[in-house]
Amino acid sequence: MSTVNDTSSASAYSALNGAASKGTANTTKDIQDRFLTLLVAQLKNQDPLNPLDNAQVTTQLSQISTVTGLEKLNSSLSSLSEMYNSGQAMQAAGMLGKLVLVPGSGLTLSKGVGIAGIDLAASAGNVTVSVKDSTGKTVYTEDLGAHKAGSTAFVWDGTTDSGEKAADGNYTFTVTANSNGTEVTVKPLQAGTVSAVVRGANGFTLDLGAAGQVSFADVKQIL
Repeated sequence: MSTVNDTSSASAYSALNGAASKGTANTTKDIQDRFLTLLVAQLKNQDPLNPLDNAQVTTQLSQISTVTGLEKLNSSLSSLSEMYNSGQAMQAAGMLGKLVLVPGSGLTLSKGVGIAGIDLAASAGNVTVSVKDSTGKTVYTEDLGAHKAGSTAFVWDGTTDSGEKAADGNYTFTVTANSNGTEVTVKPLQAGTVSAVVRGANGFTLDLGAAGQVSFADVKQIL
């Protein structure tokens, strides 16, 4: 009795996977046709003294269901990924020219106005901001009062603690927060204007000019 090589269920499954791994554009129907061809060949050439039982046939049929199911799942995931990327591209493009708040402690004073922000992990009864010049000297301190959890912007008019006007330029700032004497986690946010949007392997990057480049996901607030 002649036999057909590689006609076991494992071989059939391997053959299907091998075809897919070569990058061929197999549709679900193509995969089913390949599987059924192998199965029919196996049935025709089975050993009459040791034929396939119902359990074996059922197992092989369930395998083709698994393969076709994965094919449909991969197709659906691919479509969802394309939709997500398209949506993110439109959002990123819409941010060109926008002023955004991102993690960072830089504060630029331009024409007597400096904009920055804070990101509170929880509500705080008292939030204090300290602005420092390039030498690290504190030139301005402000009590922002109580704030709820989340991101909030603030504006510095350039007035120093001595009542003088600070020169335009780059400054840094620190922020502290507490609630009934208990420290609250808070992060500084620097402002920057989106001048360009760059698409990379890990998503979109926003070019904020002097503030550098940041991930699209790092934007905490659009002003």
